[in-house]
Amino acid sequence: RGIDLFVHWTFLVMLVGLFVFYVYQGLSVAAALMGIGLILAVFGCVVLHELGHAFMAREFGIPTLDITMYPIGGVARLQRMPREPRQEFWIAVAGPLVNLGIAGGLYLVTSLLGPPQGLAEAMTPGGNILTMLMWVNLALVVFNMLPAFPMDGGRVLRAALATKMDYRVATHTASLIGQGMAFLFAIYGLLNGLWTLPLVAVFVFMAARQEVQHVMERA
Repeated sequence: RGIDLFVHWTFLVMLVGLFVFYVYQGLSVAAALMGIGLILAVFGCVVLHELGHAFMAREFGIPTLDITMYPIGGVARLQRMPREPRQEFWIAVAGPLVNLGIAGGLYLVTSLLGPPQGLAEAMTPGGNILTMLMWVNLALVVFNMLPAFPMDGGRVLRAALATKMDYRVATHTASLIGQGMAFLFAIYGLLNGLWTLPLVAVFVFMAARQEVQHVMERA
């Protein structure tokens, strides 16, 4: 569709680092490669998620400049942000709807092969890969729809606020909520040893502030 797709160099570093970590933990090379394969499959779903945003934006006449994959996820860079709340709402939810569709398709496939595994069973080393991907996509839906601006849920929040107040005020309010959520992410991650959460928190915090600056500059 003419959308450039890039992989940031840090993503490749992450893959190499994880492979070394898996082998260091005592996994065989084959098992380590399977782990990397699962991660690539997850990020393949993330690419489809970002394309969902891009294709919905195109429906409203907003081109997508490119999509870049980072270790913490993907970013679709739109030529401009929608100013109508209705447009922002549908562009924001399009990505999670793609993940929901993938999860639904995987559920149907795994159901044909036998009773689908529960979350705990699927996430064990001997779990079904397709079921594992199904649960990961459902997790992506829940995580992305958290009201942490500028994540998808945060953009839905701004769209809702913008129907009742000035766009700049709605952006500032959603940004403050997003920064508060980022702070909670960081604290929870540090207390529970989930080291990726503080990284995501920093990204959300900085992106929320940057979005506010862009809106103020346009105004």
